[in-house]
Amino acid sequence: MLIALSGLPGVGKTTLARALAARTGGVHLRIDTIEQALVRDGLPAADLHGRGYAVARALAGDLLAAGFTVVADAVNPIAATRTAWHDLARAADVACRDVEIVCTDLHEHRRRFEARVADIPGHRLPTWADVQARVYEPWLTAPRVVVDTAQVRDDPVEQVVAALGLDAYALT
Repeated sequence: MLIALSGLPGVGKTTLARALAARTGGVHLRIDTIEQALVRDGLPAADLHGRGYAVARALAGDLLAAGFTVVADAVNPIAATRTAWHDLARAADVACRDVEIVCTDLHEHRRRFEARVADIPGHRLPTWADVQARVYEPWLTAPRVVVDTAQVRDDPVEQVVAALGLDAYALT
């Protein structure tokens, strides 16, 4: 199975992705890690233009073919990036499930965002102004699970596991 997490920076995608991968015995693929590796290898950050997504999809394809559950951790700001995960899953003959992470409390989102510390060597985190200016298209057609990290009272991982019917996949 491919689980595609989407949402603006600072809403809790990576925290949820790590925990969800551990809970399901899956593999966590993080776009930020891939993009930073490309930058460290000499590609200017301004020239990334989706290359991290392309690399992540290639890796996810190999992992899905090997039978792994993949948890893809990316902003996925536009319909095209979201659709590409579904196309990959179809090609691999596996299910793709979308999970959108949001934080509807703007003050809490900003507080969490500004408290973040880069956990990838050399990674330059965006500014709050970058996040606010980012294009993030609304979801129009694809069904998805929405996790509002400002409203979560129970464990968000268990919320996603239950909503996606993943209990059969859980290994821990």
